[in-house]
Amino acid sequence: MGLERTARLAARVGAIGVGGLFCLGAAWAAPADAATALHMHGVASLSVLGGLLAFATILSLLHLRERARWTRRDREQAAALDALRGAHDRAEMLLNAERQIIVTWNERSEPVIEGDVGLAFEGRSAAGAARRVLAFGSWLLPADAGAIEAAVEALLVRGTGFHLALRSQAGRSIEAQGQAVAGRALLRLRETSEERREIAELRGTLDEARRGVAALSALLDAIPQPVWRRNREGGLAWVNMAYAAAVEAPSREAALDQGLELLDRPARETVAREDAARRGAGPAVARLSAVVAGSRRVLDVFESRADSGRVGIAVDVSELESVRADLQRQMNANVRTLDQLPTAVAMFDDRQRLIFHNAAYRQLWDLDAAFLESRPSDGEILDHLRAQRKLEEHADFRAWKHGVLAAYRAVEANETWWYLQDGRTLRVVADPNPQGGLTYLFDDVSDRVNLESRYNALMRVQAETLDTLREPVAVFGGDGRLTLANRAFSAFWRLDPELIAERPRVEAVIEACRRLAPAEEPWLDIRDRVVGLESREGLACRLEVVDGTVLDCTAQPLPDGATLLTLIDVTASVNVERALTEKNDALEKAAQLRDSFVHHVSYELRSPLTNIIGFTQLLGDESVGALNVRQREYSEHIMRSSGALLVIINDILDLASIDAGSLELQREMVDVPATVEAAMRGIEDRLAESRLTVQLDVPPGIGSIYADGKRVRQILFNLLSNAVGFSHPGERIEVQARRTATDLTLSVRDHGVGMPVEVAALVFDRFESRTLGTRHRGVGLGLSIVRSFVELHGGRVTLESSPGAGTCVTCSFPLVDPEAQVEAAE
Repeated sequence: MGLERTARLAARVGAIGVGGLFCLGAAWAAPADAATALHMHGVASLSVLGGLLAFATILSLLHLRERARWTRRDREQAAALDALRGAHDRAEMLLNAERQIIVTWNERSEPVIEGDVGLAFEGRSAAGAARRVLAFGSWLLPADAGAIEAAVEALLVRGTGFHLALRSQAGRSIEAQGQAVAGRALLRLRETSEERREIAELRGTLDEARRGVAALSALLDAIPQPVWRRNREGGLAWVNMAYAAAVEAPSREAALDQGLELLDRPARETVAREDAARRGAGPAVARLSAVVAGSRRVLDVFESRADSGRVGIAVDVSELESVRADLQRQMNANVRTLDQLPTAVAMFDDRQRLIFHNAAYRQLWDLDAAFLESRPSDGEILDHLRAQRKLEEHADFRAWKHGVLAAYRAVEANETWWYLQDGRTLRVVADPNPQGGLTYLFDDVSDRVNLESRYNALMRVQAETLDTLREPVAVFGGDGRLTLANRAFSAFWRLDPELIAERPRVEAVIEACRRLAPAEEPWLDIRDRVVGLESREGLACRLEVVDGTVLDCTAQPLPDGATLLTLIDVTASVNVERALTEKNDALEKAAQLRDSFVHHVSYELRSPLTNIIGFTQLLGDESVGALNVRQREYSEHIMRSSGALLVIINDILDLASIDAGSLELQREMVDVPATVEAAMRGIEDRLAESRLTVQLDVPPGIGSIYADGKRVRQILFNLLSNAVGFSHPGERIEVQARRTATDLTLSVRDHGVGMPVEVAALVFDRFESRTLGTRHRGVGLGLSIVRSFVELHGGRVTLESSPGAGTCVTCSFPLVDPEAQVEAAE
């Protein structure tokens, strides 16, 4: 193509030259003047010269261009040749990298076989037998040989590719692959036995790695702390379920998709600065505050570098911080508590330096605070105390000091007693600390020693005092053993002194005492009070001895868990009590007989008395004949006496009914003024006879009361009769009625002799009749009947009286709603 282009360019240049010559000949042939001819000659010469110059230039340019083209083509061919050689070398390398055979051929050429021909001969020599590779039946299994022969035939005829897995007669695996390439058939036979084994191993390793990753993932999901992995760009690549829960994401994938960060930007920057400060020497550790599942928590964040980025974990230390704060507060509280203790406490470290002391220690030794704050050693403090003459004097102070400091090498606590020069006694406990050092406890027991001495003296005095008592006394300890028994106790129960010296249990003491007091129940109660755990209350019981002696036993618990048992001989008082009881029983029986007799007689007297009254009324009416004056007078006396006797009998019967509980009130609406007037009419004759006046103070609007009208009239009649009996002629009797929101009060006051207090306390008792120097006579049932009837109505009776000032009896009746009373009765 370049030569043809060059020829065309040369023809163009020749044409230009011929054109110039043609123009020159034409100029010579044409008639023209000399100037014109000369001009034309010059133009033609210049044209020829220009054409030659252009031709030479073009040829030069063409030569340079073709030369550069051929140079570039040589270079490209050299590079292509180098590439082919490299490809050939790589192909040789790849071909020889594993045991394989490559066969190429077409229908008109012989097959070309390359590679490890010995593959088809099971490692035997294959020299001179390369073309026998295609004799598949000689080295493959029959079935595989038939399959590959059919596949090769289809490849040669139709260009159909195939891929078969074959087995050699030696049991090796062969991979056969056939395809058409550039009009030629290519067959590749490659041994895959070792490869399959390696693939199986790799697959097993991969499965194991996958199981390990799954187990690791499950383990990380089981961890309650958030765990994450970041990529190289700092984004989240993986999180566990705790992380998703911490950021309140529905799932792990949602947390990753949304990029939900547990730590805010300042916190992440803090972790990054910590990591930069460590420079990869270890994981970055930072204590940060973050919102975890909606609540503010304190986290220890650990983040470390990894090949693919960074991994981190956040440990919730909120409770740890709280516990640490509580521990600090507890330590401060302990320090304050130790400062309040009366026991002096001093702590020394393993170098025997003072690290802590309470206020009691400083006060005990009266040491300067600055001296103690300088953390002196234990030996320096001992020397200082000796110099101030606060320690006891020792003949060899150095040896004593060495013995004190030997407690630092001891295993168990050591207790010693220090007797100071000022008379104080200290109990010193040196307790070694597990971490080294020593803790001193200085307990000032001077008061306790003095108290113990005084207590022992007091106990001896008390023991002597109890021994002098005539009453038996014994003390049982909290363990149920006899700790103290006076001589009276031992002598009364005839106890062996050796038994008492052995401090027997309460069961043994009771067994010895039951020989004289065999009753079992009191001793069981005593034993329960001594050794019982449920009840620590006092006990009072009575013991009867076989000789007739009666003892009052008292078991009193003491504050220290002991029990004091005291016995008092009450035989004389018991005998007196028995005599009084028997006499009281006899009097009660006599009273019962009297009441029974009176009730019986009252019922028996009522019938003949009724007859007497009836016949007396019949005589007084003179229906059977006229009476003279004396007879009429006698009849009236009989009538009055019979009426008084009937009242007494009725009162006795009413009291009997009340005692038997058979008397029922007949309640109705009772008009109060009318009831008072009816009671007045019953004693008009006695008032006239005694020349007494009655002053009524009953308001007109006092209304009615729901009560038994007959019993209310009887109450007023008895009160008026009692007032008439104790009044002098010419005196006044006052009857008053008042109504409140809850009560109706009826009172009768006389201005008679009155009564002293001791008599007033007995007037409501039955058959208590006191005349007090008046003409009043009666059996003493009037006021008793009044109180009984008033109390049946639910009221109360009060009496006010003093000698010479008269007597006032007031009866209060509660106001009762009739409808409510009816409902209550139903």
